Amino acid sequence: MKVSIFHNQEEQSFKAAKKLKELLLRFSFVLDEKKPDVVLSVGGDGTLLSAFHKYEKQLDKVQFVGIHIGHLGFYTDWREFEMEELVRTLNEKSACSVSYPLLDVVVEYEEGLKHFLALNESTVRRVSKTLVGDVYISDEFFESFRGDGLSVSTPTGSTAHNKSIGGAVIHPSVNAIQMTEIASLNNRLFRTLGSPIVIGAHEWIRIQLAPSDDYTITVDREMVASKKVQAVDFKIAKERIHFVSYRHLHFWNRVKESFITGQNSNHAFDVDIWV
Repeated sequence: MKVSIFHNQEEQSFKAAKKLKELLLRFSFVLDEKKPDVVLSVGGDGTLLSAFHKYEKQLDKVQFVGIHIGHLGFYTDWREFEMEELVRTLNEKSACSVSYPLLDVVVEYEEGLKHFLALNESTVRRVSKTLVGDVYISDEFFESFRGDGLSVSTPTGSTAHNKSIGGAVIHPSVNAIQMTEIASLNNRLFRTLGSPIVIGAHEWIRIQLAPSDDYTITVDREMVASKKVQAVDFKIAKERIHFVSYRHLHFWNRVKESFITGQNSNHAFDVDIWV
């Protein structure tokens, strides 16, 4: 098995990556950064996001494993102190895998099209003025949008920026994408749906933009060229990301641990109310 180690610039990640390399060599794994079978991401969800974009042209050949420095994330199944167990498991067991949908983004410029893949989300905003655009679903006009912007996310990305702007959390087994408004303008003159919408695998979204040179378009955490943009199209990508999976970590437990537990862990029916 050919393995690549991808880590962030934090000192703790450097140390963990060094230890991981020693473990892999001890078990006779081949270290291959260019054409790995498995990419071991050491850091957090952001690190794995960067690893995904480094190897996004090889998604049909590579699988990912996330090792989190600290608490578990949504893309990381293993912790730093479990690295030896992970390496032994990779060495001794046949690899199982689980795959998640990705977002296909096509930006239409005056001079042509550019294609991008997103693991989490893509946003369309305007820098200093209201974003004005017509939203189409599968070539059918849906609404005229006015506001700060629009976000389109994958199920795995639904727990990131999408959640912070009022989007729904979607289980990653659902093959769908979600469009969520960012501070939409609703009054007697302008009206949008005002809630997130979930688009199935057979549909797509098109945002037809008014002429302007001050749009901001992001794909995951990166900004893409936004001059002379005419429209942006979104759909579920043909490609999928594959993770090596030896143990099942319940998605809703991750959601609970990330957003609920520690603030109010009591069940409602366990709380005594005195009047």
